[in-house]
Amino acid sequence: MARHDAVRRPRPVYPDNGDMAQRVETQLVDDVDGTSATQTVRFALDGREYEIDLNDKNAASLRRALHPYAAAGRRLGSSTGTSRRRTLSAGTSGMTSQELANVRGWARSNGYDVSDRGRIKGAIVAAYHAAH
Repeated sequence: MARHDAVRRPRPVYPDNGDMAQRVETQLVDDVDGTSATQTVRFALDGREYEIDLNDKNAASLRRALHPYAAAGRRLGSSTGTSRRRTLSAGTSGMTSQELANVRGWARSNGYDVSDRGRIKGAIVAAYHAAH
């Protein structure tokens, strides 16, 4: 059998100086109804963090649904894009004793019934923050 030499083809040379343009587009799709999404909303529930892509209407609907619960709850800190737990002992609101005294004084002067010690209801703290 006759042996044929393999034909070698030169390798293509690609410029490495950015002469080739590339455009990558990310399209957000609403996770609820499949329409075009305009934003990504982050929230947490039962110790788990969630992220959902929504259009403006569905995002507003989610925020309206969660608002009464968020207003009555205690905020645990700011979100910086990374998950960071803050350790709080049982019954601790994360407020200083001076802040708690201010809330109690404001609540009494505005007709709320609060004790001298112990937990202040979330609705009272939310009303205090809304007033200030």
